[in-house]
Amino acid sequence: MTRSKRKDDHVALALQQEIQQTNDFSLMRYVHRGLVRMNYSDVNTETTYLARRFALPFYINAMTGGSLKTMETNRKLALIAKKYDLAMAVGSQHAALDDESLVPSYRIVRETYPEGFLIGNVSANATVDQALRAVSMIDANALGIHINVAQELTMDEGDRDFSDWESNIAAIVKAVDVPVIVKEVGFGMSHETVSRLLACGVAHVDVSGHGGTNFIWIENTRSKQQRFDYLADWGISTVESVLMTKSLQKNVEILASGGVKTPLDVMKLCTLGVKAVGISGQFLRAAQLEEDLMFDYVDGFIHDFKLLMVLVGAKTIQDLVQCDYQLMGRLASYDEIS
Repeated sequence: MTRSKRKDDHVALALQQEIQQTNDFSLMRYVHRGLVRMNYSDVNTETTYLARRFALPFYINAMTGGSLKTMETNRKLALIAKKYDLAMAVGSQHAALDDESLVPSYRIVRETYPEGFLIGNVSANATVDQALRAVSMIDANALGIHINVAQELTMDEGDRDFSDWESNIAAIVKAVDVPVIVKEVGFGMSHETVSRLLACGVAHVDVSGHGGTNFIWIENTRSKQQRFDYLADWGISTVESVLMTKSLQKNVEILASGGVKTPLDVMKLCTLGVKAVGISGQFLRAAQLEEDLMFDYVDGFIHDFKLLMVLVGAKTIQDLVQCDYQLMGRLASYDEIS
């Protein structure tokens, strides 16, 4: 199976997936405030991460590229990034690193948004040369390195050798001249994982927890054998991941993604102290719409986020960290470590 066919399969299955897993956003509740001393016009959603000021605390997370079909999706995602001053990550660039004819499916993002903040994407198996080529391919402002053991092991054609990942990551961090973000692909990061990445020189991570697009389900669906149904709940949730790694926030810039569906999910992660929130599925679905409807959807998402900031009495993103909240159910035990 070609990489391009796999890319198309991933997008098609991500759109088909019934995301019904229980995620942990519902187990974090704000303490309602009946009186707030502010107006909607007071809300300022600007924030800083990756050493750059952005208008909003969320970005378009890595999704696609590597085929003619995904080229159009990337173009429309870049239009969203351009209109709303969002950072945008492309999907894994290995397809184009192996086949130069696929470069336009990624390069379209830079052509659509020449002044944008774009994030490249390679695997932890990448060489330094591949990482440098990925950055050059889209003139990337940052580089993402995805770690996806669970996906690879459940993919029929996936990798089985992970012993060099940490040394590869350390070498890439030293070699590239842009910020490096190491990200999971929906299975979360523990305190140990982030600590080991810190030892590799990593200064930015996306914990990308369980609860959104499930690549075990996707790879199992693609497989002829389909024998991994019992791993449907594998992984650490996004909220768990943030709580587990909260004590490391002073040493590493923590971004978060995984199962983010609503403005309230974004706000909760900001309250837990993450610097920015990556969104994949919601933007992917928006990109399937006509452009005017696509922009209407994003307008509504941003408007609702601002309304919610008034609801909790937060004028700025920094104010969100001070908001009163409760952790419910099993998450309550994390109060001791968070």
